Amino acid sequence: MSYSVSQRTPEIGIRMALGARRGDVLLLVLGQTLTMTAGGIAIGLAASLALAHLMASLVYGVSPVDPLTFAAVAGLLVLVAAAAAIIPARRAARVDPMVALRSE
Repeated sequence: MSYSVSQRTPEIGIRMALGARRGDVLLLVLGQTLTMTAGGIAIGLAASLALAHLMASLVYGVSPVDPLTFAAVAGLLVLVAAAAAIIPARRAARVDPMVALRSE
């Protein structure tokens, strides 16, 4: 996300020059991060459900398709992704529009 934000600095500068507030930019970056995270979680859940029968012999005391475990792991991944996106999102929200536009 940090690389993506650095590549999109001119775009973010234009958005802010046209009236976007810091909160709008923050939500833009966080929304992009969480969208990618949701896609990854969906693919991972589908793959893990498809391969659960291979892991059945390795898991003791828990069903290989335990919904609580899947929900807990997905929630943890969302929290980690949001935490990792906070720093680039805050940096993007502090972009000075004039500096971003001059870099073009």
